[in-house]
Amino acid sequence: MRQLLPSDWKQQLRHFLLDFDARIDSTVFSSGAATRELYERYSAFMDRFYVGRWKRWIFIEPLSEAATIGLAGFVLLLALAVPAFRETADDNWLKKSDLAVTFLDRYGNPIGSRGIKHNDAIPLEDFPDNLIKATLSTEDRRFYDHFGIDVAGTFRALVTNAQAGGVRQGGSSITQQLAKNLFLSNERTIERKVNEAFLAIWLETRLTKNEILKLYLDRAYMGGGTFGVDGAAHFYFNKSVRDINLAEAAMLAGLFKAPTKYAPHINLPAARARANVVLDNMVEAGFMTEGQVFGARRNPATAVDRRDENSPNYYLDWAFDEMRKVVDTFPKSYTERVFVVRTAIDMNVQHAAEAAIENQLRQFGRDYHATQAATVVSDLDGGVRAMVGGRDYGASQFNRAVDAMRQPGSSFKPYVYTTALLNGFKPTSTIVDGPVCIGNWCPQNYGHSYSGTVTLTQALTRSINVVPVKLSIALGGKSGPKAGRAKIIEVARRFGIVTPLPDTPSLPIGADEVNVLEHAVAYVAFPNKGKAVTPHAILEVRTGAGDLVWRWDRDGPQPRQIIPASVAADMAGMMSHVVSEGTARRAALDGIPTAGKTGTTNNYRDAWFVGYTGNFTCAVWYGNDDYSPTNRMTGGSLPAQTWHDIMVAAHQGVEIKPIPGVEVLAKPAAANAAALAAQDDDARVAPPPVLTRRGAEILVRIEKMLDDAGKTVGKTSSLDSANPVTTGSVSPANSIASATSPADQTPTPARKN
Repeated sequence: MRQLLPSDWKQQLRHFLLDFDARIDSTVFSSGAATRELYERYSAFMDRFYVGRWKRWIFIEPLSEAATIGLAGFVLLLALAVPAFRETADDNWLKKSDLAVTFLDRYGNPIGSRGIKHNDAIPLEDFPDNLIKATLSTEDRRFYDHFGIDVAGTFRALVTNAQAGGVRQGGSSITQQLAKNLFLSNERTIERKVNEAFLAIWLETRLTKNEILKLYLDRAYMGGGTFGVDGAAHFYFNKSVRDINLAEAAMLAGLFKAPTKYAPHINLPAARARANVVLDNMVEAGFMTEGQVFGARRNPATAVDRRDENSPNYYLDWAFDEMRKVVDTFPKSYTERVFVVRTAIDMNVQHAAEAAIENQLRQFGRDYHATQAATVVSDLDGGVRAMVGGRDYGASQFNRAVDAMRQPGSSFKPYVYTTALLNGFKPTSTIVDGPVCIGNWCPQNYGHSYSGTVTLTQALTRSINVVPVKLSIALGGKSGPKAGRAKIIEVARRFGIVTPLPDTPSLPIGADEVNVLEHAVAYVAFPNKGKAVTPHAILEVRTGAGDLVWRWDRDGPQPRQIIPASVAADMAGMMSHVVSEGTARRAALDGIPTAGKTGTTNNYRDAWFVGYTGNFTCAVWYGNDDYSPTNRMTGGSLPAQTWHDIMVAAHQGVEIKPIPGVEVLAKPAAANAAALAAQDDDARVAPPPVLTRRGAEILVRIEKMLDDAGKTVGKTSSLDSANPVTTGSVSPANSIASATSPADQTPTPARKN
């Protein structure tokens, strides 16, 4: 074969490309010609249907515009309904509902509930006929006739509301309301109404009318935390829905419109007025006659009085949040939503904590200008025995024990001293209490005085500010104070302080914020031989049928060793001196090893005492929600006294356990409380409260009454002096008067009523 020359293959390539280009040009030309021919044929065909002049503008153009607008509207509605269809993507949509949790104390006694309260086990045929009629006549009279949306009812509601100039009548059908309850929120938006309409039609295609009505009666919110008419009947009338009468059925049916507004345990007159409207609707709809409803009008329903129920509401709110997190750990296939939860709360300790705070604020709150307090009591496993999140849950549901962030002051220092012990220091190590500055910041001790060389135990006992700052510098070494503070933060994190701790020079003396719960449980590591625990309310979770599904000691986080047991014992020994001879003498317990640390912040905005025994830890905080200063309140005053009162109750009937590193105090608590240190920042106590003017008037009045009684008895004795039985008798009133002579009394703090 002849070998191709370079010029030959180039010539062949050129011919190939020219051929390929010609084929493309031919294809494009042929396609264009065919398209033009096809369009001409289509135009010729459509010309046969041409409508001109008046027929075009009367028929064709309006129909064309209507079709265009309708198509655009349909596409818009589909776009708006996409979120609604996503809600139905879950195959278990019918079984989904909010949690319904009944809480028990640690001994198995009911203490309250949270979440929804509903019971869907009652079949529709067991519901009273009066309740069905009351519901249909008030909420949706055409329920069995429409396809999910009551067009006539909606139009009627629009006209009525337009005439009234406001919302007087609802236009949503029962199916639409059920769609909202199952899938949507209560927000008043066009998007929600569109989604509601689509979901209502979707429900009508999936369920029968009776199934929809049954779901509505079981899932509608009825006020008081109850969902469904059976839960509401139990809550308001203490009976099953099967047993309610006509008056009670009318009151329940009236709750669908505005359960909070018409809840009978909150506003009984409004609930009865609404029930009367429901009875009118039943007569108007033809379900009953006026004679049949006359008895219900004359004898309206009365709800159970629940105003005196005393539940640990702050504790239950926190426990319910914890329960939500526990349920999230269950497999996604788990559909149970009704639970019975046994918690760690001890109601005796809870009541003691509530009473201690209320008593202290009632007696001394005005003098100290303190309006709020919070406390948490924990056992050494992290189980919270008591929680008080504020003075009055009815006035404020804000939980100051969990959600409030406050500066801990000197009660933060144990984390600093622990870090020092972990880095080679000893309780007997000495450090000079003298001036120190970090940049432009120079911390001061109380009284602007210094003590010279002191041991770490002495510095902690007297709550000296300079020493922990110097320790942070020493811990940083050549790397500087910032590295030392990083070590302190890392140790605090080990203890369980999870709130942000910004790195500032004043961090070692408690300038960063913590909350009461984590601060109380963090101290568990000291009596617990260096083991940190996780705060928790839940001990075990069971289904409504009693099946155990979760248990803390099996499924919860286990204690973790964060510091050596020897360091924990050294710290406990150091902190015991704070109670026995330092700033927290008021907290000392007779015969019970006790340790802790007071805390007082700048301008006396926060006052703390966090302490522990071999059985429990407890943190107490006093202050004001608006961060206004108190009247020189310190951690050694009301917080320490409150801690003492709570812990006395907590240790009743409990085997006293030792604290490793702490011996039983030799001096009684009463003697310790009498001597208050005045050398350091936490020992600053306001002047003792004096007798109020009202208290003085009461005492004067009592003394006058006793004197008058004594004179009366004296006159009687003189008249009967001849009687040998009464001769020489001593007047009881005089005995009382002499025993209560002001000269023999020791002044006591005034108690304000």
